[in-house]
Amino acid sequence: MIISKRQQQTEDLLSRAGILPVVAVDTLDQARGVANALLEGGLPVIELTLRTPVAMDALATLKKELPDFAIGAGTVLTIDQIGQCVGAGADFLVTPGTPTHMAEALASAPVPVIPGAASPTELLTLLHLGFHVCKLFPASAVGGLAMIRALHSPVPQLKLCPTGGITEASAAQYLAQPNVVCVGGSWMVPRQWIQAGDWTSIRDTAARAAQIVSQVRGG
Repeated sequence: MIISKRQQQTEDLLSRAGILPVVAVDTLDQARGVANALLEGGLPVIELTLRTPVAMDALATLKKELPDFAIGAGTVLTIDQIGQCVGAGADFLVTPGTPTHMAEALASAPVPVIPGAASPTELLTLLHLGFHVCKLFPASAVGGLAMIRALHSPVPQLKLCPTGGITEASAAQYLAQPNVVCVGGSWMVPRQWIQAGDWTSIRDTAARAAQIVSQVRGG
C-alpha cells in the first residue's frame, strides 16, 4: 500500500532525527536564523508550524535555501493547507489532531504524514486507517510516559512522536521508550530567543538535544 510506504518513510525520518524542534516564526529572517542555528547544533529536521502569517512563505524559502534540511509543516488544520504545504515543498506534514475528513485527505497526501491524536481510541482509529506512526499531543497533559508505556503492550506496532510539555530534562525518558520514534518540543526554540535573534542559545540548546539522542540511541 502507498500509505504504508509513506509511513515507513515517516518512521525512518523521525528515527534519524530523534528530536523534532517545533518552531513558530514571524519573519523570513527569523526562519533563516533558527534553521541555521538548529543545523549548526546538529538537529537536521524541523516542524515549522502554520501559526503565523509568514509560515507558508518561510517554508518555501527554507526549502529553496536549505534543500537538505528536512522541513515539516506543523499545525496543519485544513484540507486546503495540505495542498498548500506540499506545493511549498514540505517534506512531511504534522497535525495536532485528526478528524475523520482530515485523516482521509492525509492518507492521500504525497508526502509522509504524522497525524495527531490524544487518546487510545483516536490512535487505534488512525492505526486502522494505515497510520502506524502518530503524534501524541498534548503528551504530558494526556498521560505522558505512563500512557506511552501502557500503549506498548496492546499495540506494539504503533509508533509515537510525543509532543507537548516535554522538556530538556524529560526528553531522554521519552526517547528511551521502545514505541517512541521521536520526541517533539520547543524548549530549544522558545519564542523569546527567536524574537531576540539569540541564535547562539538556540544552537547550544540544539546541540544538547542532539547529544541526548546520541546518548539514548548511540552513534
